[in-house]
Amino acid sequence: MPISPLPPPAVVWAESPLQLLSAVEAQHAGLLGDGTEVALRAGSQSLAATAEEVLRLGMPPGLCPPAPASRVARPPRDGRWVIGDAFSGAVQRRLLSSGGRRLLVVDDGLATIHLLELLTAPAPRPLARARARLGVPRRALGLAAAARLRAAARAGALTVFTALPIPAELHAAVEALGARLVCHDFPWLRGRPAAPPPSQRLVVLGSSLVHNGLVHRRPYLEWVLALADTEPLAYRPHRRECPEVLAELRRHPRIMVAEPTGVPVEISLRGLTAEHWVVSLPSTALTSLRLVLRAAGTTIEGVPVPADWWTADADPELRAHLSLFVGGGLEIAT
Repeated sequence: MPISPLPPPAVVWAESPLQLLSAVEAQHAGLLGDGTEVALRAGSQSLAATAEEVLRLGMPPGLCPPAPASRVARPPRDGRWVIGDAFSGAVQRRLLSSGGRRLLVVDDGLATIHLLELLTAPAPRPLARARARLGVPRRALGLAAAARLRAAARAGALTVFTALPIPAELHAAVEALGARLVCHDFPWLRGRPAAPPPSQRLVVLGSSLVHNGLVHRRPYLEWVLALADTEPLAYRPHRRECPEVLAELRRHPRIMVAEPTGVPVEISLRGLTAEHWVVSLPSTALTSLRLVLRAAGTTIEGVPVPADWWTADADPELRAHLSLFVGGGLEIAT
């Protein structure tokens, strides 16, 4: 049987740790070529720390060592251009100036589902982050970028590589558009040696919802403190955690707040065992940890956000999106 040739080398533009990890998994899955270049948004401590950890773990063959870049990496002539944040103005301008290219979109948290919904909407909608207020020029750029991505999908040149739970109706709409949807379960990461787990049985994943003004700070804090009253816990801060929340949690004698490194929990917590119990508000990390730790038997539970925790900025669409990541979790007593 003849050996299928490798695809031409790709160029990765990563702006977050999850985007970088997803690109590594795409390389491991054989979607990228030999000699894939990886450009990291310069100035990001979390990206640099994640890149160091990926190098330490041993990258998949064909992936060049990640390097920081001061501007969006230029798409290759023949290989795939790998991006995560299709809502970035700089990425959209590069997309429009690069002509026809093969594109691979990797996970960027909840924004990935928002992107797919915009692309498959019946009427044209600009590519913009949820709750963003667009001026006329920015709206025009977002509409043009959306048209370019839909054209790539119709031409069979758009692939979405994801570990997220894409609803069946949305999955069908993406494929009807002509895009290829490839799902993965972090096989490269699951094949790496286990990381040392925390000594505490209970692990709480920090949330960015307070920092982003979507959840009130006080009830969130009281919930974490109540968990610590039941048993000592390890708290893993989100990379966009509210500083005031962390300051109060650090004062509690039964809470061990890990020092933020920027390395995603999918990497830092991959050594958890069946003895551990992970609790979190809705987060895409719940889905990825369930995949990474499924063989370990770790209990991972999502906690629905009580209605009175939400601020006025948390619109119904956001709440519906976050409900995808609870997975039959615990109810908070109110």
